[in-house]
This record gives sequence, C-alpha cells and structure tokens, in this order.
Amino acid sequence: MERRTQAPDHARTGVPGLDDVLGGGLSPGHMFLLEGSPGTGKTTIALRFLLEGAAKGERGLYITLSETDRELRAGAASHGWTLPEEVTVFELVPPESIMDEAQQQSLLYPSDLELGEATRQIFGAYERIQPVRVVLDSLSEIRLLAQSSLRYRRQILALKHYFARLGATVLLLDDLSSEALDKTVHSVVHGVIRLEELAPDYGAERRRLRVSKYRGQAFRGGYHDFAIRTGGVHVFPRLVAAEHRTSFGRSRATSGIEGLDALLGGGLEQGSSALILGPAGTGKSTFTLQFVAAAVARGEKASMFVFDEELGLLFKRTRAMGFDMEAMQASGALHIEQLDAAELSPGEFSHRVREQVDVAQAKTVVVDSLNGYQAAMPDENSLVLHIHELLQYLNRQGATTILTIAQHGLVGDMKSPVDVTYLADTVILLRYFEALGKVRRAVSVIKKRTGAHEDSIREYQIGEGGLILGPPIENFQGVLRGVPTLVGSPATLLDLQAPK
Repeated sequence: MERRTQAPDHARTGVPGLDDVLGGGLSPGHMFLLEGSPGTGKTTIALRFLLEGAAKGERGLYITLSETDRELRAGAASHGWTLPEEVTVFELVPPESIMDEAQQQSLLYPSDLELGEATRQIFGAYERIQPVRVVLDSLSEIRLLAQSSLRYRRQILALKHYFARLGATVLLLDDLSSEALDKTVHSVVHGVIRLEELAPDYGAERRRLRVSKYRGQAFRGGYHDFAIRTGGVHVFPRLVAAEHRTSFGRSRATSGIEGLDALLGGGLEQGSSALILGPAGTGKSTFTLQFVAAAVARGEKASMFVFDEELGLLFKRTRAMGFDMEAMQASGALHIEQLDAAELSPGEFSHRVREQVDVAQAKTVVVDSLNGYQAAMPDENSLVLHIHELLQYLNRQGATTILTIAQHGLVGDMKSPVDVTYLADTVILLRYFEALGKVRRAVSVIKKRTGAHEDSIREYQIGEGGLILGPPIENFQGVLRGVPTLVGSPATLLDLQAPK
C-alpha cells in the first residue's frame, strides 16, 4: 500500500521502526490486536507503548491476567526502564480465590459468573485510573472464560464499545496459546499486528512482524525483521528503494591504479554498483580496498561490511600492502564492521547500511562478501530481491557500491552460489591461469552499463602498495579457462620475481 503523510494525532508506540511501518502509529480511540506466540516480544512492545504515552503526560493502564506486577516491573527493568507513576499495573486476580483453598480455580472463577466478574473488574480499574492508553494481557484467558466463539465475540465487542466511547487507545495482546486459528478478534479490532519467531537450523532465532489489517490507514505491507535487545524491540522496516530518490552529480570514482582505471574506462561511476567475481584467494577484497583507499584520499567517507574475515587479521594483512585501515577508521573516514551471518537478519543488515549512507554520508559502500550475506538469507530468491532493493537504494543515494562473491572452484569452469551479475552495473572477473610454469592472476571487465571499457585481459599481482596491473595480454588465448595457449609472438607477462 502507498504510504501517506503521518497524521498529527497518531498515538506513537515509541518502538523504533514500528511507527514507520504503521504509517505514524496507532489511531487514537481505537482497539488494536498484537498477537504472537510466547517470547515474540508482545509485552515489551506493550510496555514501550505505555511508556511513550507517559512521556507525553498520558496515563496508562496495564491489565494483566497472567503475569504479576513484580514480573512486569522486572521485565521493564531488564531493558533499563522504570515504570513511572503515570503507568498503573492492575492484576486481574480475585483476592478471595487466592486465600480460600475451596475456591482456588485456574485463574478467575468457573461458571457463568467468571466472565462477568472479569469484565466488571476491568471497567472498575479503568474508571479509577481514567487512562488514555490501555493494554489488556492476554486474550487467551478471556477466550477460555467465554467458552464459546459467540460469547467471546460479544465480550470483545463490549470492550470495544466501552473503550471507544471513552476515547481510549487499547492494545489487546494474544499469545495464541489456545485456538490460534480463531479470527474472531480480527474482524472486530481496528488493526492487527502479528509477531513471528523463526528458528533456523543454525544460529539465533529470527523475528519478524506483519501488519495484516489497519482500517483507514496506509501502512508498510509485507514482513519486517525485528530484534529484541536490551532497551526494547527494534523494528527494521522493509527497504523500498522507490521511496528514496536523491539528486546528485555523477562523477567517476577512480581506484588510483592507472591500469585498473583504464580497464574500467576511467573508473566506476558514482551511483552505480560493481560486482567482483572470482575464486578464493584471487584478491577480491584487495580490489575493493583500492577503491576505499582512493575514496578516503579524496576526502570522502566509506563503509565496509565484512562477513568472512576477522578484522584483526584483515588490518594486519592490509597493513603489509600499504593500507592503514585502522588509521582510516580512527579518523572517521572509514566505517568497517564485521558481521556474523548467524546472528544477523537481512532487514537489520539493510538498516545498518542505510544508517551509514543517510547519517554518516558514506559515498563508497563495500559488502564482502555475498557468500556470507547469503548465509543470513532464508532462500536464494529472497537474496536476489533483497540485493535488488539495496542496490537500487544505494544507487539513488549516489553511493558507489562494490560487492564481492567467491565462486566455486579454482581454475576452469567456475560456479557462483547465486547469480546476481544482471543486477550489478559493472562486473569485474578475476581468474587464475597457468603460464610458463607459474600460477598467475588475470582481471577483465565483462560488463559495464555506464560507459565504455577495455575488452582486454590484464595480468595483476598483489604486492606492497596493493595491486600491480600489467599491460593487456595479447598473445595468449584461453586465459579465462585457466590454461591458456600461446599464439603469435611471445607474450609480455609480469615478472613474478620482481620485488614487491
């Protein structure tokens, strides 16, 4: 759905990213359903909703049918929150049933009087507190007390009309512990937010949410990743590149190496993406570092997201080639981040990249590598869609994006774990080849949308100071297959014994 301008009277949830998904927040005076299995973060979101209201001087009421006041406050304290006096916790537990063993039942009372007594206590608590925001936790207990779908629906309608008449914004929590397929409440409430938890074969659990209904309000559809950390829930809205457009002048980002820039027809155009393909050890990361170092030398900011290599080893290795990445990082010109694919969702990764481009104004972005990024994805189709949106967004922000991907094999026929060559504006191909009894490396540009480029193949070495590129290889054929043959006069190759 298309997003509209945020209404000024929305009741914001205070959850980072969630209000963006909701188009501004919750419509005041309406009832909303927040559903999800136990452990998905419903209580955390509900407490944040009440705290956000309290910060504006609005009284809040948390009606709990399961957790105690002490448990709720302990949960809030785990996030560094202290419930202020504007937030009242009301435990809906009959005191006489606690003390009288003869009347101790499951939660409230059995028989037809149970539901009526529960409703009376809810209304009584509201009349005493007069809150603006109300949380009812949870509907599973009300459903059990109602005993039938008809009675349950009538009870929810009674709550809806009561709170609507008084102008309260109500958040109903449902843990789906009983009759999870019952959609009775969905048709009654103003909006529905569903939380889900996924358990991958390896790594931490993944959480996502979806707004399945919101009457009279445009919202951001689809699934959105979120995480629960100290400080509360953080939602990462799904990236839609079409919503982000920026005007900028296109210039060329050079690498600082004459041979490489010549191969690329002058360099990479600003606001474009480049994919570096090659087997392990061919120097894909070194190629990206050349562009990063050149960007920093021009006074621009760069960001690197590293999935595969430990940063300490990377700093030591690149220092020997003349790249002082620690100094670049200390100066604030370079942001480098090591990512764990087992602990990171695709939505959070996109959020981190956006922060570097929007806030830090990074003009060069490196993702090394897509193999590690793929490990964070549920399936290959989603990988391609995520990369498409991310590249489109970065291009429209004027950032030069460089991606690497390790191909399977060393020489001969190469296979990629996923084909994204059609998404990139420029494709740089790295290869090993055997010549004159030695293993050598070759580079070629096989695609460039933004202008002309050399169709030649150049040999390169990795030495002190980074890359060393030789002239085009003219008298060999079959270099990209790994075992070239000499045609014509002897070819000129780089001297592998030269000092590095």
